[in-house]
Amino acid sequence: MKTLSHWIGGKPVEGVSGNFGPVYNPATGAQEKQVAFASADEVDAAVRAAKEAFRTWGDSSLAKRTSVLFKYRELLDAHREEIARLITAEHGKVHSDALGEVARGLEIVELACGIPEKLKGELSTQVSTRVDVAAIRQSLGVVAGITPFNFPAMVPMWMFPLAIACGNTFVLKPSEKVPSAALKLAELAAEAGLPDGVLNVVNGDKVAVDAILEHPDIAAVSFVGSTPIARYIHTTGTANGKRVQALGGAKNHMLVLPDADLDLAADSAINAAYGSAGERCMAISVVVAVGETADPLIGKIKERADQLRIGPGDDPASEMGPLITKVHRDKVASYVSGAAAQGADVVIDGTGYTVEGYEDGHWIGISLLDHVTPGMDAYKDEIFGPVLSVVRVDTYDEAIELMNSSPWGNGTAIFTRDGGAARRFQMEVEAGMVGVNVPIPVPVGYHSFGGWKDSLFGDHHIYGNDGVHFYTRGKVVTTRWPDPSDGGINLGFPSNH
Repeated sequence: MKTLSHWIGGKPVEGVSGNFGPVYNPATGAQEKQVAFASADEVDAAVRAAKEAFRTWGDSSLAKRTSVLFKYRELLDAHREEIARLITAEHGKVHSDALGEVARGLEIVELACGIPEKLKGELSTQVSTRVDVAAIRQSLGVVAGITPFNFPAMVPMWMFPLAIACGNTFVLKPSEKVPSAALKLAELAAEAGLPDGVLNVVNGDKVAVDAILEHPDIAAVSFVGSTPIARYIHTTGTANGKRVQALGGAKNHMLVLPDADLDLAADSAINAAYGSAGERCMAISVVVAVGETADPLIGKIKERADQLRIGPGDDPASEMGPLITKVHRDKVASYVSGAAAQGADVVIDGTGYTVEGYEDGHWIGISLLDHVTPGMDAYKDEIFGPVLSVVRVDTYDEAIELMNSSPWGNGTAIFTRDGGAARRFQMEVEAGMVGVNVPIPVPVGYHSFGGWKDSLFGDHHIYGNDGVHFYTRGKVVTTRWPDPSDGGINLGFPSNH
């Protein structure tokens, strides 16, 4: 069985802790690899490599950094098929979805290639007689990222390219369920000419996470994952003096008004709820149907859902793959049966689904629940699977009150033909990302990604301008060069004229 380990100091490093975790193929349910779990000492070795590399990388020119990043972008593009195959093999998502993930990650690499523009400072001249003031941004040092299983390539690329472009060095701890993509990203970075130690990858579990959060030489930590873990990361990291951005979970609502294009809304609900098997924090998990909208909309969703093809991610005919683990599959299924017991109507029950020839895979079909109410577990919890709930309300005001009562505020969407209603919604809804007739409003690379409330812990969203500010700190320099004609002694209080 293949063993995956770490990437430290520019090369693969075999794990020595003696602890390993299984890596499954979700389509077959078989363990195909194992991954070494780092001890605190191994995390320390990665941090020491990063700290040593920072001595030169932090002082490197912007031209040097961007030359490496442009080459890196070229290599990632050339290897996108290979990276996508690694994602499909360990996550289970279909190949086209994995390719899309790589493409969205590349957006941030491209943003990082333009870092000279983002790091331009400000200068005010002659603020006093022959006194100038400059504002500049400088790197932090060693920073770290802890990333989730659902986007093994994209989320790491949301972090480290921008961090190293800003002059930092990086320690990445990917999900132990999907380690191969991160190791490939590090290997390609070295091939692009990134100096040894600038990017390091340590695999592991909570031992590695805590070692990162407590390490005195790590200045900042980025995290994407569930809300309880995000809260823990933020609390523990800040208690150890670190800057932390921790993106948590979500319960994203899609509001459908009576004037909406219901065909577009139904297509969008299918794509946003069931794409990537619902294992994404921007998935739509609740449709809020206003007035008489619910019945025709549910009919259209059901009609489309019946045609959805579920199968192995490497089969070009598959539109949705399996869930990441059997345990998670069973947990998702429990929400469907639980909703029925709590009074919801199960329009589609996908819990008994399997794929011929792959019976041991982590399969579940899509589920559609109607007449869901806020007190039901299927509404209150982040399910992270292909389960879509429909909540019926009478008015827009009732809908906005329902949505804003959610403890999460990641993403949301409205479907309507009324520009005034859409504008009112985007101003009134309490969420960090809003779509108007767009179900998954993930921003492009030069805008930042992040939610409100329990979907974000920390003051900075990820990538975009917020990402640059998170991975740098400001400094103001006040300069006075005396004119040769100046002289004499003046003990009076300095004035600004």
